[in-house]
Amino acid sequence: MSASRPKILGLTGSIGMGKSTVAAMLRDLGVPVFDADAAVHALQGPGGALLPAIEAAFPGTTSAAGVDRPKLGALVFGNPEALARLEGIVHPAVAKMRRAFLHDNAARPLVVFDIPLLFEKGGAQGLDAVAVVSAPAAAQRERVLARPGMTEAKFEQILALQVPDAEKRARADFVIDTGTDLPATRAAVERIVQEFVTHE
Repeated sequence: MSASRPKILGLTGSIGMGKSTVAAMLRDLGVPVFDADAAVHALQGPGGALLPAIEAAFPGTTSAAGVDRPKLGALVFGNPEALARLEGIVHPAVAKMRRAFLHDNAARPLVVFDIPLLFEKGGAQGLDAVAVVSAPAAAQRERVLARPGMTEAKFEQILALQVPDAEKRARADFVIDTGTDLPATRAAVERIVQEFVTHE
């Protein structure tokens, strides 16, 4: 890649750690953020580009309203073969959107890839650094269990599929603590952005 490309910061964190809040702070600072989850929702939503391929692979899981997420989720959750088939449809499309995002922001000093399962799915290639959003386990549990439809059992299932927070923190270049107040978290985000923007 040319020296003129933006620095790429990967942003990740386990469920309930405050990653969406940090992504919003980055956008407020003028840093372009590519949200992998939002890209998937667009591809699978009403009129989404992947609906025909998903319907062909998993009949009855899509409609004019997009993918029926509970129905598709029930088919792939705990079924590695079905999940791999779905990922084979989704991941190349998301990668294409990410390349377009990079092209559109080629003149920027820093861009962020918001990748929820960065360590779980091996998405660290091509990144200049990784920032992990983290909070104490008690705060994480409280946030997640406050979500509509969330149960203790579901939360434990999700945790079991994610790389432990301590391991993510150990592998990160930056750790953003959201267990503190918002101004302190914002200050930590600003320091990271400054580091990239001033060391071009």
